[in-house]
Amino acid sequence: MHKKKDFLIKNPETNQEIEGYYHFRWKMLREPWNMSKESSVDEYENNGFHLIAINEKKEIVGSGRIHKVTTDKYQIRYMAVREDLHRSGIGSEIVRKLEDEAKRQGSKTIILNAREDAIAFYKSLDYVIGDSYESDTGIPHKTMSKVI
Repeated sequence: MHKKKDFLIKNPETNQEIEGYYHFRWKMLREPWNMSKESSVDEYENNGFHLIAINEKKEIVGSGRIHKVTTDKYQIRYMAVREDLHRSGIGSEIVRKLEDEAKRQGSKTIILNAREDAIAFYKSLDYVIGDSYESDTGIPHKTMSKVI
């Protein structure tokens, strides 16, 4: 198992990192369902706070983003960690850094829409299950939230 210290979590800065970030999101979250690359971007990209996890080979192995929903509510989207690195601490660290940034920007609550196989992960980070959510992927999701 990899340890967190083998990874750097940061904002994508160079053109190569930004392009890699969007490609990683699509590859992990949309391509398996034969969805277009365009389906992995939305209207909040320019106003969002984006993070990537990079391994020692400079490969992107994790991603996440927050954006403002209301003055005191932010949403996490596009969370993904390469499957062979699940349970390595990368996802938890990305979520913690996204929460810290949301709090810094004035958020009191974080919401997200979790796929069924990610619910236990978010519950371990103190997120509470809410209503069902119908994603554009067709994959069942639950809305989850956390007061920060």
